[in-house]
Amino acid sequence: MPEWGAGAWAELLVALEPMGPILLAMLLGGAIGFERELVNRPAGLRTHMLLAGAAALFFTLADELVVHFGTDTYGELVRTDPIRVVEAVITGVAFLGAGTIFRRGDGAQITGLTTAASMLFTAGIGLACGLHRFVLAVALTGLTVVVLRAVSMAERRWTD
Repeated sequence: MPEWGAGAWAELLVALEPMGPILLAMLLGGAIGFERELVNRPAGLRTHMLLAGAAALFFTLADELVVHFGTDTYGELVRTDPIRVVEAVITGVAFLGAGTIFRRGDGAQITGLTTAASMLFTAGIGLACGLHRFVLAVALTGLTVVVLRAVSMAERRWTD
């Protein structure tokens, strides 16, 4: 069994460093998902956590790929465009979000749009974490929860 000296621990910490933004994204996504869970919506805590974490993961991996393949050997072959990562995340979220939207009865009542929108916003927060824009991500999470809670309470007050 190998010895775990200071050098091995340092290597492990460097290898795990990308986990920070992903973990934060999952926690922030969880805050939004918890609100959705409280109102019994189809996409809740776990879905939002995984969605934000995946968005941060994809951006982190894209950054790692550029570093890995940006060497002299591959430099001429690698073309990077971070917008493509954003587009891929949005496409995936659109697919998931479509599954949360339902028509009720004669089709006049549509539900799930807010949850689909919260999923899209959660993915954006995950991307912000992947870009290391942590203050922005935290602020947007707070704003999202306030919008979901406060606007819902105001709607109930106005319609009752």
